[in-house]
Amino acid sequence: MILARVLVYLPMFLLTACHSPSYDAVEEEHGNLTAFVNPLIGTGEATTPSSKKFGGGSSSHAQVIPGVGFPFGMTQWTPQTRVSEAHCLAPYYYADAKIQGFRGTHWMSGSCTQDYGSMTIMPLSGKVIPDVKERASSFSHERETAKANYYQVFLDDYKVNAEVTAENHSSVLRFTWMTDSAKYILFNPNSDEGQGFVQVDTVKNEIRCYNPVHRIYQGLGEPAGFNGWFVVKIPEKITDFGVWKGDSVLSGVTTVKDEKNIGVWIKLSQPAGEPVSLKVGASFTSFAAAEDNLEMEIGEHGFDYVRKEGRQIWNHVLQRVDVTGGTDGDKEKFYTALYHAMLLPRQFSDDGGTFPKFDKQYQTETDKTFVYYGDFSMWDTFRAEHPLLDLLQPGRSYDMMKSLLEKGYSGGWLPIFPAWNNYTSEMIGDHAVATLADAAMKGIIDLKDDDYELLRKNAMETPADSADYINGKGRRALTSYLKYGYIPLEDEVKDAYHHREQVSRTLEYAYDDFALSQVAGLLGEEKDQVLFRKRSMNYKNVFDSTVKSVRGRHADGSWSKDFDREKSASFISEGTPWQYTWFVPQDIGGLIKLMGGEKEFNQQLDEFFAKGQYWHGNEPGHQIPFLYNYSGQPWKTQEHVAEIRHDEYSSGPGGLSGNDDAGQISAWYVFSCMGLYQICPSVPEYVIFTPAFDKITLNLENGNKFTIKAPGASSGKLYIQSVKLNGKKYQKNYILHSDIVKGGVLEMKLGDKPNKKWGTAPEDRPFSLER
Repeated sequence: MILARVLVYLPMFLLTACHSPSYDAVEEEHGNLTAFVNPLIGTGEATTPSSKKFGGGSSSHAQVIPGVGFPFGMTQWTPQTRVSEAHCLAPYYYADAKIQGFRGTHWMSGSCTQDYGSMTIMPLSGKVIPDVKERASSFSHERETAKANYYQVFLDDYKVNAEVTAENHSSVLRFTWMTDSAKYILFNPNSDEGQGFVQVDTVKNEIRCYNPVHRIYQGLGEPAGFNGWFVVKIPEKITDFGVWKGDSVLSGVTTVKDEKNIGVWIKLSQPAGEPVSLKVGASFTSFAAAEDNLEMEIGEHGFDYVRKEGRQIWNHVLQRVDVTGGTDGDKEKFYTALYHAMLLPRQFSDDGGTFPKFDKQYQTETDKTFVYYGDFSMWDTFRAEHPLLDLLQPGRSYDMMKSLLEKGYSGGWLPIFPAWNNYTSEMIGDHAVATLADAAMKGIIDLKDDDYELLRKNAMETPADSADYINGKGRRALTSYLKYGYIPLEDEVKDAYHHREQVSRTLEYAYDDFALSQVAGLLGEEKDQVLFRKRSMNYKNVFDSTVKSVRGRHADGSWSKDFDREKSASFISEGTPWQYTWFVPQDIGGLIKLMGGEKEFNQQLDEFFAKGQYWHGNEPGHQIPFLYNYSGQPWKTQEHVAEIRHDEYSSGPGGLSGNDDAGQISAWYVFSCMGLYQICPSVPEYVIFTPAFDKITLNLENGNKFTIKAPGASSGKLYIQSVKLNGKKYQKNYILHSDIVKGGVLEMKLGDKPNKKWGTAPEDRPFSLER
C-alpha cells in the first residue's frame, strides 16, 4: 500500500509504465470497487424531478457516455450511436437502437459541447457499407456490458461480439465474428469539416488516421492548432483493402483525405469464433507519438492484460473512499459518481511529455516535470469537482493547476474556460482564478509572484488589442464592472458566446475577486487584499431589498422593469433571479443582513424550496441546500441534502439530473454522501451534515486516513445530535481542510428528530466576510 500511495505522485506517463503488484494488494484490501461502477447511468433521458421541471433540450440528458479508459485519460473509447461531432450531441444515448461503430473520443463527459479529433472503427460482415447510419447494427442492452475498464456488445446484424478496453492513450478492440461471411473493418475520421485523413499500410499492417480539431465558442470554427492522431495495428494479414468517398467504394486505394464522409476498409480472413484484436495508439501531437504511446502503454500485451490493468488502476483511484453500510445499489450510485468525477480534465501530453502549446498553431512543447491537462469546464467544476480532486487526488490536482498556469503563460492571459487547448471565454466568471486560489490556500500549489500577476491581470486589465479580446482573452465586460461596481443592462456583452447575463457576471466576478484577495493575502500583497475584498462586496450592487432578490440594473442605478424573480431573465445565466440570489459564497452573512436578518433569510430559503425553485440539474444553485448551516438551522441542510440525494440520483439510465458537466453533478453527490461540502473555494473548509453511509474512510494521498462515522445514516437516521472530532466534543458545523488531511475520526451521533442546539451558535458557523 505504501508503494501504491507513492505512485500517485508520479506523472501518469511513468505510472502507466509501472505494473506494480501493489494494485493487486489494493483489490485484496478494498475489493473490486469497479464492480459498482455502471457507466450507463446518465446515458438516458433524465427522470429526476428537477429535470422534468427545468430541463429540456440538451439539459434533458446528463450527456455522459459509457467511456472506457484510464482516469483522466486522453482518449476514451465508447460505442457510437450518433454520427458527427456536432454541438450538444454525445456519441452514445441509451435509447438509441443501433450502434454505428466504436469511437476513440474526446467528448467532454456530461457537457453540451462537441466531440473533436475523433475516429470510429466498425466491424462488418458480408460487404462494405460506407454510410455510417446505413451500416449501423441493432443490438440489445441485455447483450451489452459497460464498466470503467471494459465495454462489450453483440452486434446482431453482423453476428459480431465486440469488446473494448483502454488505457491513457491506447486501447485494444477485440472483434469475434460468429459467421462465415466475409469480414471487414471500417475506419473513418469524424470530421464534419471534411478535413480528415486516413491511410492503410499493407506492409506494416497499420491504419493511420488524423482528424483536425476546430475551435468552439470564441473563435468558432477556426483551426484549434492540433489534430487527433491515431495509429491502429492489425495483427492479421489484410487480404483486401480500399477507401470510400461519400457513396463510392474503391478497392486497392490506400489513402483518402480532406473530403466529406471518407474512410478506409480492410478485409480479413478470420475464421468464425476466432477473435481479432486491434491495438490503437492516440496522440494530440503526431503519428509517431501515437505509436510511442501505444508501445509504452501496451507493447506486446494483449486484451486481457490491458483489461486487468484498467481494473486495477480504477480500483486504485476508487479506493480513495471506502464506504460501509447501505445497499449495493447505494454503492453503485456512489462509485459511479466517483467514476464520472474522475474523467476530466483530460491528459493532453504524450507519455513522453510532449503536448500541443496552448493558443498556438501546430506548435508543441515537451515538459516531463508535470502532466499537462486540458478541457477545463471551469464554470461548472470550480464548485465541487476541483475541490474533490484537491481532497482525493492532490498530486494530480497540482499538475492541473500547473497546466492552467502554463496556458496563461503561453497565451498571455489566464484562460476563463480553456477547452480544445484554446481560449473560449465560454460561460461567465473567471473561475480559473478561484480554482488556483483554492489549491494555493490548501497548500497544493505554491503560487509565485509571476503567477499572481497572471491572475491579477484578468481582474485589472482588458486586452489593448481588440482582436485578443474577441479571441477570448480577459474578463468579459470588465470595463463596465470596474466603472459601476456592477455590469449595467446597457452593456450587452456582445463579444461573448453568452450575451448579457449582467447580474450573474457581477455576482461571479465579485466571488472571483474575493478568491483573488485570498491569494493576495497569502503572498503579502496587503493593498491588493483590501482592494479585492472591497470589490467582492459588489454583489450588493445588484441586490434589490424591496424584492429580496438580485435584479437587473441600469447605468443610472434604476432597476429593471417587469420583474419576476421566479422567471428566467436575460441578465441571469441559465436560471432565474431567485436561483442566483443565493450565489454569494464569500459572504452569506452579508446576504443574511440584506435579506433583513436570519428569520427573514430562513423564511425566504424555506419558501424557495417549498415552491420547487431549487434546480439541481444546473450548477449555480449547488450551494443552496447547505446555506442553513450559516443561518442557525443546520438541521434543514440535513433534510434537504438527503432529499436531493434520494430524488435527483438513481441507478437507471435517467439517474442524473442534468448535464453532468465534466463531473460536477457527480462530484456534488460524492461530497453529499461523505457529509462534507465546500461552499466557498479559496476558503479551505467544508460544512458538515448527515452522510449517506454509516462509515466513510478517506484513504488520503499522504498516507493518512480520515474516517467519518455516522451509525444509522444508511438506514434513515437523518439528524445530527452531536459530533466528536478525534474523541473531543465538536460544536462547529464545519471542518477545516487541514483537519481532514492530517487524518482523524469525525463521529456523528444521529437521531430521528432535529437537535436545534448543535452547530447553531454564531461562532460555530462557517466563514463569511460579514457575520
